[in-house]
Amino acid sequence: MPDLPAPDLFTIDLLRNYLLVGAALFALGMLGFLSRRNLIVMFLSAEMMLQGTALSLVGFGRYHGNWTGQVFTIVILTVAACEASIAMALVVVLYNRRSSLDVTLWQDIREATVGVATIDEAAEAEPIEAVPGIESYPQLTPAGVEPAHPVQSWTERRR
Repeated sequence: MPDLPAPDLFTIDLLRNYLLVGAALFALGMLGFLSRRNLIVMFLSAEMMLQGTALSLVGFGRYHGNWTGQVFTIVILTVAACEASIAMALVVVLYNRRSSLDVTLWQDIREATVGVATIDEAAEAEPIEAVPGIESYPQLTPAGVEPAHPVQSWTERRR
């Protein structure tokens, strides 16, 4: 009789180890994101948080004996790759403008109507009172200056 392979014993103790390492990666990434002002370090910290989440999903998938965690991890890695490419393009553009990667130097990139929020302003903010009658919706800040519209349509300019 041939020897059968041993059953895969992925116990709760092994799952706990996966979850502890995943939680440690996520916590270190969150700490790095919140405490650093360098844009590259902030993006690397966000990547570390994604990897901690992916490790936890793989651990749960292995514990339950299905492929769901691995599939979600592939999706997370795809999103992380897209985020890294966009982040690198953003870093290059902003570094060419300021010659620095310090996030606080880029406050003037904001729209003119949006002020710099500080902790004191947030603490002194008054609560919004409900207006009786017709339901009111919040007003969003404009995204930028609307470009001038051409007089001719695009089909006429194309000729």
